[in-house]
Amino acid sequence: MAAQETNTTNGNGQPDNRIVFFFDIDNCLYPKSAKVHDRMAELIDQYFAKHLNLPWEDAVRLHKEYYQNYGLAIEGLVRHHQIDPLEYNAKVDDALPLDNIIKPSDSLKKLLADIDKSKVKLWLFTNAYINHARRVVKLLEIEEFFEGITFCDYSQTPLVCKPHEDMFRKAMGEARVDERWEDCYFVDDSYQNCKKAQELGWTTAHLVEEGVKPPKTPASKYQITTLEELRTVFPELFKKDEQ
Repeated sequence: MAAQETNTTNGNGQPDNRIVFFFDIDNCLYPKSAKVHDRMAELIDQYFAKHLNLPWEDAVRLHKEYYQNYGLAIEGLVRHHQIDPLEYNAKVDDALPLDNIIKPSDSLKKLLADIDKSKVKLWLFTNAYINHARRVVKLLEIEEFFEGITFCDYSQTPLVCKPHEDMFRKAMGEARVDERWEDCYFVDDSYQNCKKAQELGWTTAHLVEEGVKPPKTPASKYQITTLEELRTVFPELFKKDEQ
């Protein structure tokens, strides 16, 4: 799996016109019950409290405010407090004890293997930095299924992340599906990310796990409770005998 895909032809030298299926990573390729998000949120709150010298309640509130306003807490920190995003990444994402939390899933591997790669290019699409993204995918043992990854590059300013349109355009450019909005499929657990993808013309499935309160207004045309349901909502992407 490369950070970016640059090949625009298939093995026969013909243009690669396959559909691209973009997968979010965190709380999507592994369940929310792993509580990675909860552990990360606590580390973020600690970072806000320590580096901004805030009382705990204020740190939690500001963290939530930045996440809601920008899609990533780190974007608010960079915009308003000039923190070093790579130092933040080291204290938060890279500090997570993922080896003890994330385990491979046979059902996930089979799901990805059953997608018809002659018609579909699988691509990772995350707001995490590349270090965290690669750690998660390696622990899940699914690197072989994806042809590339688009991530939020913490080393660049301004930060570009979902749900900003520029981030979706970046993903399309890196996956070589420029301006072919109708050839983009997407699954994510984030309401805002799915809502934006749907608005932009991507065929989108919002992952709302069992036990998670569903939104009053759906984020997208499709809403699923497990990734297995992708076989039902997007049957055209799977090998005919594996739907």
